[in-house]
Amino acid sequence: MPAPEVSANSQPGARTGYAGRPPIFEKKVVASLGSILSPSAPVQAAMIGNHLPRQCGIATFTTDLCNALAVEYGTAGVSVVAVNDSASPYSYPARVRFQIAEGDLSSYRAAADFLNSSAVDVVCLQHEYGIFGGKAGGHILRLLERLNMPVVTTLHTVLREPNADQLVVMQEIAARSERLIVMSEHSSRFLRDVFGVPSEKVCLIPHGIPDLPFEEPASYKRSCSVQGKMVLLTFGLLSPNKGFEYAIRALPRILSRHSNVVYIIAGATHPQVRRREGDRYRFQLQDLAKELGVQENVIFHNRFVSPHEMAVLVSSADIYLTPYRHEAQAVSGTLAYALGAGKAIVSTPYWHAAELLNEGRGVLVPFEDSAAIATAAIELLENNAAREAMRRRAYSYARHMVWSHAADSYMREFVRACAHRMQRTVTPAHAVARVAANQFSASLQMCAGNSSTGGEP
Repeated sequence: MPAPEVSANSQPGARTGYAGRPPIFEKKVVASLGSILSPSAPVQAAMIGNHLPRQCGIATFTTDLCNALAVEYGTAGVSVVAVNDSASPYSYPARVRFQIAEGDLSSYRAAADFLNSSAVDVVCLQHEYGIFGGKAGGHILRLLERLNMPVVTTLHTVLREPNADQLVVMQEIAARSERLIVMSEHSSRFLRDVFGVPSEKVCLIPHGIPDLPFEEPASYKRSCSVQGKMVLLTFGLLSPNKGFEYAIRALPRILSRHSNVVYIIAGATHPQVRRREGDRYRFQLQDLAKELGVQENVIFHNRFVSPHEMAVLVSSADIYLTPYRHEAQAVSGTLAYALGAGKAIVSTPYWHAAELLNEGRGVLVPFEDSAAIATAAIELLENNAAREAMRRRAYSYARHMVWSHAADSYMREFVRACAHRMQRTVTPAHAVARVAANQFSASLQMCAGNSSTGGEP
């Protein structure tokens, strides 16, 4: 995609003056921020990353985070620079003010110029190596090096064994970011031990989740046409690393004890996988179900489901499965979602699952082990009390992960990044601002200390 087409997609008014712009984040007041930044616009954040309707986990996360910030702080305070793949154009909402062509280096520079000329106080980069162009996604560095405002980076993947290009890219992103946000303790540890990032630069904010009620699955099963069934569920974009075949291979043994079980696999083939090989993986799963004689018990929802439909599907599930094949998965948004809905969960022990399902919040089984999946599922199906207790532990634990809490945590990091940038760039002419920044830091600590991160049991 040529660069002129990208800049032409920026929304009207993006390059106008800002003296008369509306108040930003007016619904909540950020403590002492007015003493540092413009009183008329405390903090305006611009996200860089994928955004719905592009179909991928990063797009869903960015959209949900923007929605949460808009609810908590007002709709005018967040905008998006969206990264497009070869499947674009997409029909983005108005908050997407500029678009980057993934493989076009000039569009990254143009995006930086756009942000520098806009009313943006802080940039929040949603980072995943695979969504940016260049070696190890290195094109994004050319954008970051041109920015005039502080950067807060959310790291969706932190590798334990990066290659040379991945190591260099991550270290430069860390150097150009005021704050780094991770979603697991594993990621925080790898940043320190593998990439040499100081611990004080890193903040752990759990993956956000919708605030769903704790309800019995039976009340949702009619809506999914599975009334009278015990429902196993996996949702998310299909790709071979998800290991759905191991759950299907577990079904004959499960059905020998519980003939009313169905397994729902909800989600379309991942767009990148579809471009390489079409729907071959889904066809393989369907063929496997037929080969094992369980095709009537496996239900495929071959589409990118809406948020409402997803909430209904998850609520209908008795057991949620994530049979992923590889340990090196730092974050799973679908696992976080299921935990927050109070599901009994059976999962392989990839990094995020090992953390979230600790202390009896789920059952961990070995990788690529259908027999272990069957054993765990049967035990939960046959012990209603154990399954209910696991559900309640999961739901209670996840209350601090709801999107409203995540939005507050992100806002604190945005404000902290602005304060740190002012403190680092202070000169004798900025003495007054330095005092204000110090006052803000003290009040921020007090604010954080008073902030509630708990929830109802």
